Amino acid sequence: MRVIVFFDLPVGTGEQRRNYVKFRKFLLRSGFMMLQESVYCKLALNGTVVQNIVDNVHKNSPGEGLVQLLTVTEKQYGKMDLIIGEIKSEILNSDERLVIL
Repeated sequence: MRVIVFFDLPVGTGEQRRNYVKFRKFLLRSGFMMLQESVYCKLALNGTVVQNIVDNVHKNSPGEGLVQLLTVTEKQYGKMDLIIGEIKSEILNSDERLVIL
């Protein structure tokens, strides 16, 4: 099973930014992997582990903002479609402007 955490936290004040960083660091220390900005995922072996993860996220979530948890099976997670757009790079891969000294 996988537990996916989605969050949208305010960062308008210094205290809100500290709470955001603290929550993000909690997720990373707890073994969550970042899928996207504000979307983290963790593998869980069974329902008991899922419940412990959910309880820990509840305990460590900041007072402000929105935190959502979604539990999916490994089969459901594996059916996720990945759509990757065109990757633009600033690196030139030609020697048109090559200057030899």
